[in-house]
Amino acid sequence: MVGAVVVGFDLSTRAWATAGERAGRLARGFPIFDGVLRTDTLARDGAADDFGHLVHRRPLAVLEPGSVDDIVRLIRFARRWGIGVAPRGQGHASYGQAQVDAGVVIDMGLLSDVHDVADATADVDAGVTWRTLLDRTLERGLTPPTLTDYQDLSIGGTLSLGGIGGAGFRYGAQVDNVVALEVVTGEGRLVRCSRSRRPHLFDAVLAGLGQCAVITRASVGLRPAPDELRVFDLVYGDLQTFSEDSRTVLRDARFDTLQGLVVPGFAGGWAYILEATSSSGRSDGELLAQLRDIRQAAVIASMSYRSFALRLDPIVEQQRQAGTWEMPHPWLAVWLPDDQAVSFAGRVLSALTVDDTGGGPILLYPTRSAPFRQPLLRTPTSELMWQFAILRTALPHTAVSADDMVQGNRRLFEQAQAVGGLQYPNGAIPLTRADWVQHFGEAWPAFVRAKRRHDPAGILTPGQDIFGYARSSAIRSNRRR
Repeated sequence: MVGAVVVGFDLSTRAWATAGERAGRLARGFPIFDGVLRTDTLARDGAADDFGHLVHRRPLAVLEPGSVDDIVRLIRFARRWGIGVAPRGQGHASYGQAQVDAGVVIDMGLLSDVHDVADATADVDAGVTWRTLLDRTLERGLTPPTLTDYQDLSIGGTLSLGGIGGAGFRYGAQVDNVVALEVVTGEGRLVRCSRSRRPHLFDAVLAGLGQCAVITRASVGLRPAPDELRVFDLVYGDLQTFSEDSRTVLRDARFDTLQGLVVPGFAGGWAYILEATSSSGRSDGELLAQLRDIRQAAVIASMSYRSFALRLDPIVEQQRQAGTWEMPHPWLAVWLPDDQAVSFAGRVLSALTVDDTGGGPILLYPTRSAPFRQPLLRTPTSELMWQFAILRTALPHTAVSADDMVQGNRRLFEQAQAVGGLQYPNGAIPLTRADWVQHFGEAWPAFVRAKRRHDPAGILTPGQDIFGYARSSAIRSNRRR
């Protein structure tokens, strides 16, 4: 049920006016859309929630675009009248990042065409999921260089964030493998950009958290995909040995992908799993050489590349059936410099319980920093850096509430900052503007300039409040027009 047709924006009530309503002073220039601007309760409530189930900012409307031109029309109108706008892909944010209070959410999932798959690139709409793209590229024996662990995320969403995975030590993040973008800026301009064409806009959009433009289309790089992989799960009983072996295999690049998990130990405490894959012809003995006392604990399996990429599907299905997928997810993810990572993780894990995580996974693994080149994807400057993520689920039967977990995230974030760590901004951490300034560091001045240039009214993706001062002043200014 879409509801009544929207015919304008009432400046006196700051609400959309529908046919048959008595409206006050209507804003000039209301656009006619190819798609639908929905104001019904179902659409608005759906856009006021996300995977985190922690933040609920209710928009005034949801745009279901029938074309990219609809996004241009909406943003031009919204800029003029100070209306916040946020693009939403698959709704997998954990802390309201793609929500907008009293504004408009754009359902990007309706723009989901794979336009072309060539030998080195794929041209896709921003609403396409990585699963859909992978299915198309594997038909030609190709794959995106870096895949996240979960493939039902939109391409536009992860490119706005960064997009990290186990192949990052070779290829960087997903944003490091983008050839070109089509975007709609906060001025309502539809433009293409790349490293050679409007490079400042290109750099401001990739990992730019939706602050300067809405990604509508992307040309992403591809590489040959192996048919099969050998998957190694190497189990360790102590953090020090796990970390030393992780560095060894990372530095000599003997595996295709490398990640690590922290899991409850059989005798209490924690155990550590080094998950690695290989498509090479090297023997298991060669691949496990110089690693200590793990051969009997090494689980080795062969599977297709696609099966490995979709290895979380059964786990997600179990969570859906158990109802935990719909529970709050106060996630935390930070990057740690190599010289601090093991001691920091050790201190945190020594005080962490399974109740503190709700049984959610804990990620801990090193990667090389050199392939991570996009300036707004902030990482430590050390040669090696570690991803440390506590992917919490707030379960109703435990003593640790969702609020407790969010507050715990804030404390751990501050502790990580103190040792040179940086957040990977997909988590549930209450942040101030000062936190964002510190996060972006030397990239902050250029980011501010890009925001002022490409979103001068401060309307885009206000949920993270990175530029809250610009947003509030823009509304005050536009209300006086």
